[in-house]
Amino acid sequence: MPIPRRLMTSAALVAILAVPAIAQDDPRKEASQATIAENAKLLDYLPFDDKTDFENANKGKLADLPSELINTADGALIWDPGKYGFIKEGSEAPASVNPSLWRQSQLINISGLFEVVKDGIYQVRNLDLSNMTIIEGKEGITIVDPLVSAETAKIALDLYYKNRGEKPVKAVIYTHSHVDHYGGVRGVTSDEDVASGKTKIYAPDGFLEAAVAENVFAGTAMSRRASYMYGNLLPPDEKGQVGAGLGTTTSAGTVTLIPPTDIITKTGQKETIDGLTYEFLMAPGSEAPSEMLWYVEDYKAIEASEDATHTLHNTYSLRGAKIREPLPWSKYLNEALVMWGDDAEVIFAQHHWPTWGNENVVELLEKQRDLYRYINDTTLNMVNKGMTMREIAENFKLPPALDKFWASRGYYGSIYHNVAATYVLYLGWFDGNPSTLHELPPAEGAKKFVEYMGGADAVMTKAKADFDAGNYRWVAEVMNKVVFADPENQPAKDLTADALEQLGYQAESGPWRNFYLSGAQELRKGVAQLPTPNTASPDTIEAMSLEMIFDYAGVRLDSEKAGDANIKLNFDFGADGKYLVELENGVLNHTKDIQADDAGATVTLPRSALNKIMLGEETLDQATSSGEVKVTGDSAKLTQLVSYLDKFEFWFNIVTP
Repeated sequence: MPIPRRLMTSAALVAILAVPAIAQDDPRKEASQATIAENAKLLDYLPFDDKTDFENANKGKLADLPSELINTADGALIWDPGKYGFIKEGSEAPASVNPSLWRQSQLINISGLFEVVKDGIYQVRNLDLSNMTIIEGKEGITIVDPLVSAETAKIALDLYYKNRGEKPVKAVIYTHSHVDHYGGVRGVTSDEDVASGKTKIYAPDGFLEAAVAENVFAGTAMSRRASYMYGNLLPPDEKGQVGAGLGTTTSAGTVTLIPPTDIITKTGQKETIDGLTYEFLMAPGSEAPSEMLWYVEDYKAIEASEDATHTLHNTYSLRGAKIREPLPWSKYLNEALVMWGDDAEVIFAQHHWPTWGNENVVELLEKQRDLYRYINDTTLNMVNKGMTMREIAENFKLPPALDKFWASRGYYGSIYHNVAATYVLYLGWFDGNPSTLHELPPAEGAKKFVEYMGGADAVMTKAKADFDAGNYRWVAEVMNKVVFADPENQPAKDLTADALEQLGYQAESGPWRNFYLSGAQELRKGVAQLPTPNTASPDTIEAMSLEMIFDYAGVRLDSEKAGDANIKLNFDFGADGKYLVELENGVLNHTKDIQADDAGATVTLPRSALNKIMLGEETLDQATSSGEVKVTGDSAKLTQLVSYLDKFEFWFNIVTP
């Protein structure tokens, strides 16, 4: 089916950024002896001779992915199936990659169409960050989580059709509200098929609001930080990006969204979808604000969404997100065991590979359950002994039974940052020590720090000695002070980059590696001014309620510029409702179903016109001139209000002030 061109949105957007070519004068260094020694410890500690995951990741393979590049109509690259060809299954980890992460990267690079349940459930893996699952029903198929982009989703569906025959799409299910689980929906169905009832779309309660809010309100900052998290600015090679732990990387195509037609609201709810019986388990606030797991009774199969995968997941995402609660997460997995543990023969998720056999299914669920419960309970145990966030994160240890279980390793999340997030979840950012209550801002504090240390040269002399001793964490910390005190000091930036690079080579977490190496690259080369993603796509804007649009306008308000301005405006959207918008005290309030007699102006417009203005397809002046927007009263008041709204710059600094 044809795919309408859409703007891209959310964390996946950063994949559109052009990856810098590796220059002949490549500034990247080799792994140091300290890094080689540190990585070697894991080879002795973890059970690398256990090949079960490789057997499962290859099991049921029916076809390879198409080898052709996936491009936009104007030739921009969306997906390169051979991008990670340098990661060979069974190969020894290079010195510049943590061996445990290298193992995980080999596993997530196993690609193609796979049979999960014979004549029943299939998955396309590594055609995007997430998996697309196809469940065969009585009359057609149900698509679970159609990837990030419409283009990759269409290729995935075509691959299934080629090997299993073409069948109508009877349903689409969104497991949760993250973009890699709904963005490609227009690649597998259309608005017409959904409107006619030919295709139903199921989602958990709160899905649409969660999906839209996360992508817009803090979208610019999250996408910028995601450019570090997913390593999209790094070249894919042994010294660069080797995957994200959860998948290889994100596609760079057309992100779309069709609102759900059917909402799952409660645990135990059963639905007959294309002749099969699904029982659902609600899991809000686990890996996503809106999420659900389910059991397909006919196939004795648990769909774990993203709550039980082959990694320790994030209870806090480094790109920035609301903290996720490990305790309810653990309880949801325990509930899954109670509901389905006796009967299930396979468990699969929307990342990684399935696990077969009841005993193995139960073990995975139990270990994942205990992992998140241990993080919650032991963090609080240490909190109540008076330990601070950094002290807890530094000293936290999993018991060996969990620590040596491959699916507990921190390939995407990490013990350190999940434990720190759990501290913040319960106690907030303040550690109780009044000396840390009102610290100087980074650049100002750094100048005093460096002054007290005897100046930049003295700090660098000591830091170089620590670098030679392999004390990279301290070098990165102390040299960051020098960089923030004197951002034009390139030798200081280079030494900081060298320390970050070695930390990246040692990192077991894909996002940690990507953050370290992206930081090193920007310290050496500066911030690249590349094409900027738009975090508010047409589908996202259309899915936003008017309440959310006015809330977003409040986020964009430059309160300093607005000063003591006092503006009242009536907005009339016809059948979509009326709102009073008031600017006062540097904030923008809105009230539904109220119009003020003393408003400076009344603005009458259809919702479609507002969407076009927000998307930049039309200016306010153009819409007013065409008559699409009508202003009665003092039109200058509307212009004045709009002039106070900020435009956010995407390429803000991260590793420099």
